[in-house]
Amino acid sequence: MSTSDKNFQIAAVVIGRNEGLRLITCLESLQDSVEHIIYVDSGSSDNSVKEAEKRGVICLSLDLNIPFTAARARNEGANYLIQKYPDLDAIQFIDGDCELQYDWVGKARQFLVENPEYAVVCGRRKERFPDNTIYNGLCDIEWNTPVGDALACGGDALIRVKSFKQVYGYRDGLIAGEEPEMCFRLRREGWRIYRLNAEMTLHDAAMTKFSQWWNRAKRAGYAYASSFFLHGQSFEKFKQKEVFSIVFWAGLIPLLIILLTFINSYSLFLLIIYLLQLAKIYFKNKRINKIHFIYSISLMFSKFPQFLGVIKFIINKLKGNKEYLIEYK
Repeated sequence: MSTSDKNFQIAAVVIGRNEGLRLITCLESLQDSVEHIIYVDSGSSDNSVKEAEKRGVICLSLDLNIPFTAARARNEGANYLIQKYPDLDAIQFIDGDCELQYDWVGKARQFLVENPEYAVVCGRRKERFPDNTIYNGLCDIEWNTPVGDALACGGDALIRVKSFKQVYGYRDGLIAGEEPEMCFRLRREGWRIYRLNAEMTLHDAAMTKFSQWWNRAKRAGYAYASSFFLHGQSFEKFKQKEVFSIVFWAGLIPLLIILLTFINSYSLFLLIIYLLQLAKIYFKNKRINKIHFIYSISLMFSKFPQFLGVIKFIINKLKGNKEYLIEYK
């Protein structure tokens, strides 16, 4: 490690609720990699805070009278660290159900030191048990994003403090999609995001039920809609493509088929359009195997719970309802 690398100070923000042994694994994986660790707890009923304090970790507990969001938890942890350690250069954000790979911080630190135009660097998040359930396997494929310059990062990432402060961090009120939204604002300020070809974290999705997959997709739809509402009129037309795709496949096409069926029952054969779209997605991935076929099905039919998420966002906006986290586990 060069002298400049040593002077580049990094702390970690861990967020979680009732993660049990997964939180302990997460905290212990950080202890030899960063200078400071803070754990932000969101109303755990287990011994999460006690276990974190036992390991010398700074702990904050969110005020649960204010609706919880991951964005708010990350901001509170980051702002505490920035105030307490003004010489801090970067923050490693990580979810409490993840384990940091031992050599990740060194690689990420070196990248930010050598590339001052980059605000965020992330790597490969892998599922710890991808073969345990179909849903875990789907997550593992989802985490495998392209290497190189990126539009956004996920929940695990090393973020430069200077850039984080410039855009005032995450947007507290977003119940999901807070990372791409912040990255959009960073890119608008001229910063760049990079995905290294390196393993970063092991994640435990622990998804075993169809209902969990459904709620996770519904949350994604809500996130797309809220981000489009915020920045859809920008030059980039942020998240317009995703929202329009959801509305087209899960709203307009089913409505059209239903209306045409009243005229001619043979119109039900138009449902074949979904099979054609499924085939297009599958062969576009260029990986001919069972799990990628299931992943293609997931991408196609997740439009329906995502559509419900979009509708939920619209209703909340029209009624002025508070936004609450859509949980899936």
